[in-house]
Amino acid sequence: MITSTNHMYSISRPGAGAHSLPIVLDSPHSGTEYPVNSAIIAPAAALDTTRDAYVDQLWGAAAASGAPLLAARFPRAYIDPNRAPDDIDQAMLETPWPGPLAPSAACLRGMGLIRRNALPGVPMYEGKLSVNEVQQRLRRYYQPYHDALAALLDDSHQRFGQVLHINCHSMKSVGNAMNVDNGTVRPDLVVSDCLGQSADPRLSAWIAALFGKLGYKVAINTPYQGGHIVKQYGAPAQARHSVQIEIKRSLYMDEASLEQHDGFVRLRRDLETFVQALANHIHVPRAAVARHIQP
Repeated sequence: MITSTNHMYSISRPGAGAHSLPIVLDSPHSGTEYPVNSAIIAPAAALDTTRDAYVDQLWGAAAASGAPLLAARFPRAYIDPNRAPDDIDQAMLETPWPGPLAPSAACLRGMGLIRRNALPGVPMYEGKLSVNEVQQRLRRYYQPYHDALAALLDDSHQRFGQVLHINCHSMKSVGNAMNVDNGTVRPDLVVSDCLGQSADPRLSAWIAALFGKLGYKVAINTPYQGGHIVKQYGAPAQARHSVQIEIKRSLYMDEASLEQHDGFVRLRRDLETFVQALANHIHVPRAAVARHIQP
């Protein structure tokens, strides 16, 4: 596997001789590199709960199988690539934003493009941010990540006539007061397709059934229906399917210490099995690649 890296993201691609697949993976919340002087005051322990720890590593073996993996290096708590660029809480800004804003329900709970709270009652900032600061984050981090993802998806679609995009996340085992399912114990995995708008529902059902056969408890579109990224890039009528997969963190790590446990190895192996099975489930045109996967 070959990995290219800059300060905004890394892209892992299959090594020479590996099968090429019309599958693209992205992990927008695995970054840990906060810029110097970010003005964040939330303690490190609270910030750790906001990231999808090890998600890029969990899906790494899948990338080696033939599906490129894009992973953010900047933290979602600094700027969240899975939010729309106008998903901003005006109350966090020193001056009015120069244009219309459309804060989402998640933004109003403190989890917009720029996060207001790390945890319930734990603020990210002591004061308000300047408009210029937020605009710089959009230019330097947010937009380059989306440009890279769009390029990977377009390349796959051009080569194969289709692309299946897996948007990779992790979730707390129990929702908190900033979530829509506060206090609810979550399933092992949640597969989301924006209620059939970002991917063919039959594909989502197939994915859920496969993970069920692997021994996991799976829900579809509950409590998550899909974030900005799958909404932005999913277009099933154009053979562009985007599916969000949330994995319960306790499956592979201690949520308090963030230490991996034995479940990590099993889950990583099962994700590799999933990508290989998915490659066999979808049709890959024979003319698209020299070495193709049989449907």
